[in-house]
This record gives sequence, C-alpha cells and structure tokens, in this order.
Amino acid sequence: MKIPRHMSFLLACLLLFALPALAAPPRVVVSIKPLHSLVAGVMQGIAEPALLVKGGGTPHGYSLRPSEARLLADADLLVWVGPELESFLATASRTLSGKARQLRLAEQLAGQLLPARAGGDWAEHTDDDDNHGHGQHAHDADHADDDRHEHAGDNDPHLWLSPLLAGAIVDQTVAVLSELDPANQGRYRDNADAVRQRLDRLHAELRERLTPVREVPYIVFHDAYQYFEQTYGLNALGSLTISPERKPGARRISAIRDRIRVSGARCVFSEPQFEPKLVKTVVTGTGAGTGVLDPLGADLPAGPEHYFQLLDSLAASLLAGLTPSRQADSAN
Repeated sequence: MKIPRHMSFLLACLLLFALPALAAPPRVVVSIKPLHSLVAGVMQGIAEPALLVKGGGTPHGYSLRPSEARLLADADLLVWVGPELESFLATASRTLSGKARQLRLAEQLAGQLLPARAGGDWAEHTDDDDNHGHGQHAHDADHADDDRHEHAGDNDPHLWLSPLLAGAIVDQTVAVLSELDPANQGRYRDNADAVRQRLDRLHAELRERLTPVREVPYIVFHDAYQYFEQTYGLNALGSLTISPERKPGARRISAIRDRIRVSGARCVFSEPQFEPKLVKTVVTGTGAGTGVLDPLGADLPAGPEHYFQLLDSLAASLLAGLTPSRQADSAN
C-alpha cells in the first residue's frame, strides 16, 4: 500500500525528533574543576558535563546549593574522588536516582595511589636518577606533633595532580561512558586518545621545566601536592597546616619557622582559597620568600583546557618561587 505524501512527511518529522531523544548522551556531573576538565575532554563534541564546585570553592566543607542538588538527582553518572576529598558528597551521593552510576576514582585507582602522609613534616627526598619523577618523601618521626593528620594511613586523595594518573582517570571515564552510551563509544575513545597524547606531552614538558629546581627545599600550605612532587622529584619539606579546615596553632607556626631556618627553605606557598597573612607571618625574619599554589585552579575557566592550564600554572608558580632570580624579580 502506498503511503500518502503528507503521511510520509509526518513520519519523517516524527523520526527526526525521536532519534535525538533515543541517542541522548548521559547526564554527567563532576565534583571539581580538574576532574571536570578531563571528563569534558572525553565528552567533547558529544555533551558537556556539569560542574559542582565552581570558582574559588574548595571541596573541603563545601555546601551544595539547591540547583546542584537537582543536578545530582537528575544525573546518569557522578564522577568524584570519594568521601576522602569531597566529604559534602558522602551523603548527597546516596540520594542519586536509582539509575545513576558513580565513578569513585579513589576506589577505582586505589592500587595506584600514594598513602597519605602523617603530620606536616617530611624528610628531604633522596635523588635517584634511575627513578626520576618518583622521589620518596618520608615522615620525620623525630618531630612529634599533636596535630597529626587524623586520616594518616589512608590514601592521598589529591590524585589528579599527576599527569600519569590523569591518564588513568581518562581510561576510567571512557570505560563507564562507553557502557552508558555505546552509540558514542568510538567518539569517546577518539577523544580519550587525543587527551592522553596531550597528557604525555605535558608530562615531558613539566619534567624538563622543573628539573632545575628539584633540589630546592620549600613548604606548602597544606599537603595537597604529593603526586606532583613525586612525579617530578621535588623537594617539599612539609606543610603549614595539617588540615586545611583548621588554622595551625602557635606551636605549629614556631616549628615551621625553625624548619625553614634549619633547612634553608626558599619559599612558603599559600593558596588562594585560604588566608595569606598566615604565610607572611611564618616567613618574617627567616629569609624565605612567599608564593601561591592552587591545586584546583580556582581562577582558571572550566572546560577541556583547564587541566593543562592548571599544571602549567603550578609549574610556573614553583619556578617563580624557587628560582632566586625570578623570586627577586617578583619582589621588586
């Protein structure tokens, strides 16, 4: 039977509107900017993942807005490190709809993670040319501190600060997205290949750029950079705070000042999300300079380029704080 022309037109219109609905990509929500960047790179040209912690927010003690809670309720996939980092999602993630998947990176990559360091003082690393990029930092057992990290012995959750682990994050993302959206599996894989190639180039560039400052001692605001330090063999001696959620006491500040004098630490780095006056108080009279490191890239725009800009910015800040000529230029 021949279908009338007007009926053929109507059927064609129905199919045209129905196909996008059938092929709609999953709704993906990501906790923090660096992870969002990697996921966005995998999903580029297909869909854009939603970001929870925006701007200068920090996953330590973050509070969900109603609009963000709705994003979670409607999500098909939540990508986050885990309650070790985004404690605000520990309860909220359980309210996800029954269809939603969760990609907990700390759980999936547990075998590749570094143990959290106890306390805020670490022995200087020993350089080993055969293990370039994997310098070991040990806890200084002789320095007793009442503020030892309550989670010592767990894995360090700041896993995105190694381009090597970023590649593993990309692999995990592709695997889950391909299951949820098999129609776009090939596109996810092509995007992931392109992101991994960029990560390989970034790793090689950072290794070369940071080689001149590998032996230079410094102090960070809180222990968020272990993966970056170990990947590039850097010489971080300790952190000013044991937990970013509470200020260090007088005893802690005095201990850090002594550590700076004895070790000759060249710089103490603060973070934009926290009070910088504390760092200035610590370095006064020690001869050390100050700098800023941001493990989340608060001021960088979200999107596929964010991750690469973040690590480039970290390297630039370290070089500025640890290279004498640059430090002098920044002080003038």
